[in-house]
Amino acid sequence: MLGFLIGGILFAGGFGLFARHVSLLAAPVDPDGADAIIVVTGGQARINTALDLLKSGKGQRLLISGVNPRANLKQIQKATGGDAALFNCCIDIDRAALDTIGNAEESAKWVGTHAYRSVILVTNNYHMPRTMLEMGRVLGDAELRPYPVVNTRMDDGVWITKPDALRVMFTEYTKYLASLARGMITAPGVAPTVTVAKATFGG
Repeated sequence: MLGFLIGGILFAGGFGLFARHVSLLAAPVDPDGADAIIVVTGGQARINTALDLLKSGKGQRLLISGVNPRANLKQIQKATGGDAALFNCCIDIDRAALDTIGNAEESAKWVGTHAYRSVILVTNNYHMPRTMLEMGRVLGDAELRPYPVVNTRMDDGVWITKPDALRVMFTEYTKYLASLARGMITAPGVAPTVTVAKATFGG
């Protein structure tokens, strides 16, 4: 019984720290440029944010990871209102990834194919800790620079009174713990195998 109580206290305390960390994340005002940009699909405004970064010259090329298998570059360009020339020259899409682990693995193939050394990573603030964790495991020596997208400010603590926001935060916290646990049972120093030669990206 005592063990369950201690476990519950640790879990709750960890959630508090996680929520505090996420609530304070914010996009840098003028980030340094990187070799490339990766955006993970799923949240409102993620792709538009990544497109703005690419357009402003913060990266040479953009990967949109986790795209619906039936979607193509032209459809995404029309849906976002993005510049057609920019999509044709400098944007790749990944249709293979089904989750954050898949995003990381497909992104690692893309980064390896282009030999990029620095990457700006775009996703929502609540999703950033787990995405950084998964990406960091497979991207090798490439430097990851987080660019969190904040749809709703959380630094005032009001989110805790909103059921939807609390549910999202709690769900992401449990997934983050699962990701940590998965890393602990992986042999130290052994990264998942990523086959660069088979990577295919494009429209």
